[in-house]
Amino acid sequence: MPTQAPLNGYVSHWFDELPITRAPLPGSRDADVCIVGAGYTGLWTAYYLKRADPSLRIVILEARFAGYGASGRNGGWLSGLVPGDRERMAQQYGRDGVVAWQRALNDAVDEVIEVAGREGIEAGIVKGGTLEVARNPAQATRLAAAMAAEQRWQIDGIQSLTKAEAAQRIQLDGVVAAYHNPHCARIQPAQLARGLADTVERLGVDIYERSPVTDIASGRATTSWGTVTAPVVLRATEGFTAGLPGLKRRWLPMNSSMIATDPIPEQVWATIGWQGRETLGDTAHGFFYAQRTVDDRIAIGGRSVPYRFGSRTDRDGRVPDRTIRSLTATLHAILPQVSGIPIAHGWCGVLAVPRDWEATVDFDRATGLGWAGGYVGHGVTATNLAARTLTDLIVGRTSPLTELPWVGHRSKNWEPEPLRWLGVRGMYLAYKAADWHEARGTARTSPIAVVADKIAGRPH
Repeated sequence: MPTQAPLNGYVSHWFDELPITRAPLPGSRDADVCIVGAGYTGLWTAYYLKRADPSLRIVILEARFAGYGASGRNGGWLSGLVPGDRERMAQQYGRDGVVAWQRALNDAVDEVIEVAGREGIEAGIVKGGTLEVARNPAQATRLAAAMAAEQRWQIDGIQSLTKAEAAQRIQLDGVVAAYHNPHCARIQPAQLARGLADTVERLGVDIYERSPVTDIASGRATTSWGTVTAPVVLRATEGFTAGLPGLKRRWLPMNSSMIATDPIPEQVWATIGWQGRETLGDTAHGFFYAQRTVDDRIAIGGRSVPYRFGSRTDRDGRVPDRTIRSLTATLHAILPQVSGIPIAHGWCGVLAVPRDWEATVDFDRATGLGWAGGYVGHGVTATNLAARTLTDLIVGRTSPLTELPWVGHRSKNWEPEPLRWLGVRGMYLAYKAADWHEARGTARTSPIAVVADKIAGRPH
């Protein structure tokens, strides 16, 4: 009997069905704060602004529906991963500031969990940490360096694991080394986004969906339905920023893809383990990231078509069939126990990458314009910290958050086409070649990857 082809696109597997959208903007109106984008950044910012000052009239404008972008398509890692390069940021802004930034991100994991509990948001949250694995000697060398770096940055609780200790957590194939980082929780990302949207609406925030913004300027955000005028206008558009006037080269929209299996029977789980619901990743250059889902599937992601010429974005998450095949092969290589489990769904999402791979938060009091983003794929937790930081900046509250090094950070623009397409495509072809080279047994990072990192300006 032929295997049914997996569902492809339809935004992501995290939406069991696409939501009934809220009404669009009913015409021009004014507000105290206008937020463009109803993903995590916009929703968290509305939440904390409303708690700081319940009298604020806040409007959120969203092109499709809340959680449509990366917030509803990501791998579900609520982690303390820094959206940038700590070493480079320390050179620019000082080591103490970067240590504070890292600690604030780790604390933000617990902040999200606390808010979800307080507001009754059911998002499948289990704080099991992250299991990071190496599957060849070169990856093991990078894993050891990564663990040493975490310890240098004063991250508590990092635990080195032997091959046997890693297997006690998850019975993976071919693991040679591993470590566990406790500062991560598994979440169901779309549930978090939809729960946040419902929460801010209860607080009195107006969310208008199907209202794409065509222009942002001081004091206003323009849509085809009307214009919202407000003294504070915030851009929270992440991977879709390049579609706004004047921002084509500000942040590069990078694509990441995922698949999810059918529900896995309990007898198969008995051969796998994964009882702690840790998130799972590796140190390959073409890395994967995975989780055991709330409904006992495995969702795994990685790069496929990393960038589309001219900063184009996908339409509702559809991916090439070869991407589904590639991610399936990766899954079966690390967990051959599930080779007989069908793949249910494949999809992709777009994330924002600044030219220097460093995220930013900023608010210009003179113009009333603010923004946060460029999370380089580490935004699930960083959006919460960014929102609290934006809130302090907007209400004029000096706090430890407003002193963090990403506040006011500036990145140069990406190169014009075709240079950025050639550069990104070349970078990922080089990483693929480097992984092939390392799989032959070398104990050191392939020089191909070292050169690719330097050319791209990417952290390594």
